[in-house]
Amino acid sequence: MSALIATGKNPITKDDIGKIVDFVRIKEDESVRLKDRKVEKPEKPEAPPPTLPKPQIDPFKANLSMNTGFNLNPNLNISTDSLASSDGDYLPIVKVAPEYPRRALQRGIEGFVIVEFVVTKLGTVQDVKVVTADPPGYFERAAIKAAQRFKYKPKVINGEPVEVAGVQNKITFKIEGKR
Repeated sequence: MSALIATGKNPITKDDIGKIVDFVRIKEDESVRLKDRKVEKPEKPEAPPPTLPKPQIDPFKANLSMNTGFNLNPNLNISTDSLASSDGDYLPIVKVAPEYPRRALQRGIEGFVIVEFVVTKLGTVQDVKVVTADPPGYFERAAIKAAQRFKYKPKVINGEPVEVAGVQNKITFKIEGKR
């Protein structure tokens, strides 16, 4: 390289030609080698497997007691209408995990928030308020956002869904791996 730079000012003479190195790339043989592989066909079985007869069970006459003394096929008269409109308390269906606040995560702060809200007739959450936050000022917004996305099976009284006010939920913020 230095010879090329040094001769840049002066014309190349016959003495300099031997100093210049010419690089030539030699092509390699690009032949493809094929392997001879023969696929062996599996042997045919001597005889096909025997076909098994299907069991003939009458479900109305079957005895399913299995020597336990209990009848596993009792006659139950259940109306499907009563299952759909049965009275009951509200039940959580979906509880969304809150997003850990970046500021608290960077500082290694853990805590909890107790939120209070109303479960509507449709099972959604509204009027979310913070009751208690420890430590205050870090987790309230994330807890409210998560609680607004909760879904419940609404409380049913006399076959009608009703709103439930004053539902409280504690949301804990813990850093994974930290004790």
